[in-house]
Amino acid sequence: MSKVTFNNKQSPFFKSLKEKVDQYFASNHLHPSGNNTLLIKGLIQVSSAILLYILLVFFTPAPLIAVALCMLLGMNLALIGFNIMHEGGHQSFSKHAWLNSTSAYFLNVLGGNTYFWKVKHNINHHTYTNIEGMDSDIDVKPFMRLHQSQPLYKIHRFQHFYFFLLYGISYITWVFYHDFEKYFTGKIAANGVSQPLEKKEHYIFWLTKVCYIFFYLVLPILMVGFIKTIIGFLIVTVVCGLFIAVVFQLAHVVEGTHFPVLEKDINKIEQEWAIHQVSTTANFATNSKITSWLLGGLNFQVEHHLFPRVSHIHYPKINEFVKQTCQEFNVTYIEHPSVLKALHSHWLYIRKLGNA
Repeated sequence: MSKVTFNNKQSPFFKSLKEKVDQYFASNHLHPSGNNTLLIKGLIQVSSAILLYILLVFFTPAPLIAVALCMLLGMNLALIGFNIMHEGGHQSFSKHAWLNSTSAYFLNVLGGNTYFWKVKHNINHHTYTNIEGMDSDIDVKPFMRLHQSQPLYKIHRFQHFYFFLLYGISYITWVFYHDFEKYFTGKIAANGVSQPLEKKEHYIFWLTKVCYIFFYLVLPILMVGFIKTIIGFLIVTVVCGLFIAVVFQLAHVVEGTHFPVLEKDINKIEQEWAIHQVSTTANFATNSKITSWLLGGLNFQVEHHLFPRVSHIHYPKINEFVKQTCQEFNVTYIEHPSVLKALHSHWLYIRKLGNA
């Protein structure tokens, strides 16, 4: 597929919105990146993950306690992804470039690959949100059908029952399958062009994958045994994968979000990029400070897509400007009041698609 373009000649919506946001930062003498509060939160989350790992690997707690700690570790790893890695990958964790780079490489600590993620997420997902063949986040074929343009199979009539299982194993398949698929094919998206990696990226890929296998599998096997390690590893990865997948699905695959269909041989969206982002994205639980703290502001997904290089600590205020600008330009703004409401909307949506 050739490059998809947007009608950005005038961009009146985004110009109006950006003026409000720029004025807010200028008048309050604020930097768009994170501050010391975000740094402290990151240190807390990293420290708690290290503590849980040490307890599980070196102190071998009783089975029920070990299961609970594995679940907590899975959630903890997801929080590190949301709050540290995600912000660093967008260069918004700190105003210091070295700290952003360090934060981004936490994905490699979690088993993934930062280089692939930056192309897949920052470019493909953030630019071509919900566009088939460009945004691989909506490509779960043939196991799930996430929008009308995707083929319908008999198995999809049950997807609103088994989606939790697929989301749960998404993390382990990401680490051990999808990254290697990208590495050997050179393609980040299904319709992307194969691109060779720099020599440095080859070294980083293999070194971090080997380290991940050693610290998450080999060392625990040596300390607690094979069976216990495999069970614990599966609990950690399934909880982490479920947590990550659900959060991102609630932001784009719910009732009301758009999945633009491109006309054959005309790869152009007849609206400006910013309006495309609003129409393909949904917020949830934005009044919950606990949810925002845990998810690194990813419940403010609309604001994040419009200003990806702005830290989530500023999203509650930017949210006011986005809503105001949407009213001015008669643009529909999608938001669910709680996580449960958003999850229910996602469930209804995939059930409808599966039974079309």
